[in-house]
Amino acid sequence: MSEVLFNSDGAPAMAFGNGFRLSTVGSGSGKKQEEVKPVRTSEKNENKVTVDKFNVWSWGESNDYPTTADGLIEKTGVLRSALKYRMNLTLGSGIYPVTVESYTENGAEQLKVSDDVEIKKLVKSRMARRYMQGVMRDKLRLGTAFPELIMNETGDKIAAIHAINAKYVRLCEKEKGIIKTAIVSGNWPDKPEAGNYEVVDVLDPFDPLADLMARKLAGKTAKKKFIYPLFDPISNNEYYTTPDWDTARQAGWIDIANQVPKFLTSMYSNQMTIKYHVRIPYAYWDKKFPKGNYKTTELREAAITAFLDKIEARLCDTENARKAIFTMFEVNNQGKAEEKWDIEVLDDKFTNEQQLVTSASANTEILFSVLVNPAVVGSMPSGGGPYQTQSGGSNIREAFLVNLALAWLDRQDILDPLELMINFNFGEQSDIELRFKNVFLTTLDTGGGTGQNLG
Repeated sequence: MSEVLFNSDGAPAMAFGNGFRLSTVGSGSGKKQEEVKPVRTSEKNENKVTVDKFNVWSWGESNDYPTTADGLIEKTGVLRSALKYRMNLTLGSGIYPVTVESYTENGAEQLKVSDDVEIKKLVKSRMARRYMQGVMRDKLRLGTAFPELIMNETGDKIAAIHAINAKYVRLCEKEKGIIKTAIVSGNWPDKPEAGNYEVVDVLDPFDPLADLMARKLAGKTAKKKFIYPLFDPISNNEYYTTPDWDTARQAGWIDIANQVPKFLTSMYSNQMTIKYHVRIPYAYWDKKFPKGNYKTTELREAAITAFLDKIEARLCDTENARKAIFTMFEVNNQGKAEEKWDIEVLDDKFTNEQQLVTSASANTEILFSVLVNPAVVGSMPSGGGPYQTQSGGSNIREAFLVNLALAWLDRQDILDPLELMINFNFGEQSDIELRFKNVFLTTLDTGGGTGQNLG
């Protein structure tokens, strides 16, 4: 059904159908749309917040970087999935206590799994698993993690280990170049009031075990808690290190990745797809529908609307596809055409292919920022170019193995507090080391699809 807009003389000025737009030549007006200028705001960067007697170093310009980061991650699917992939790959298939028996000629370690019941119970416990998950979560999402060691009543053993949710921790200003204290509160980024925060000592990152042993000898460990901070070694920030993916945020790729689906959703909800533009002179309507043939203007308008519906059906109905439409016109004494229809086929200048390419590029750049090869997650953009990847499984397997080889430093970071706990609690077992159990992807000609080893 056509929607017809009539002018004051009863002639159709413009009509819209399902697939065409019609206008009467000589009518219409346009109004320039006023430019809407964005409002720019600025906030003062406060580096410190005073809580009681402590000068606390802000995390981000407004002390809300963890909250902002969480919001970006949760609404950016490719980033969230990439971080989870990195976490799962780093944690592997669990950890085992081992001793290094010897080395092969090529430098490979000869490992022996420890048979110490208490240590095996610790490393396979739910507490250790949840600790490692929490540390990897915060290191990948926020760049900084805060393992917490909880001492027993007498202070001679570490009773528990866990990862404090990093967004609830703020570090106090250094004293003589060393961070000695942290403030833990669920109120951050807002300044916590009295009674809504906990003060926790921070171990010296240079040698945390020696620091803890010295506190034990001084009788300062009973019922205490200690934070063993872990920082991203690639960053030079002194208090909080930024995560790898933050480079994609600063470059604008995360904004692009989030804007493309919004743009497409808006387009599909509000798009106006017009196939034909039919231009008809006013003279045609005067001859086709003379005003004297109709008792009222409404009857004439109804007849014109019904006529336009027939034209729309001829142009757009699937049963009439590829059929012709004939129009007749006269030539006046000056040799100019009168009543001539112009039917213009409109090209759809907008397609979503360009936006999908942009989205694929943004997703790939985000994956690059967290050291994830797009092939691992099945990203294989078509059409060649710098983001084209190979087909098949070899590139996936190779990318997985590269990620596994690069996971050593992250693994050692999260194992250090656990190994400190073992060395503190089981001094005679100081030769015990922790290793991850890896799953390797292999080819079928090796006799199986996966292989396992300790490393």
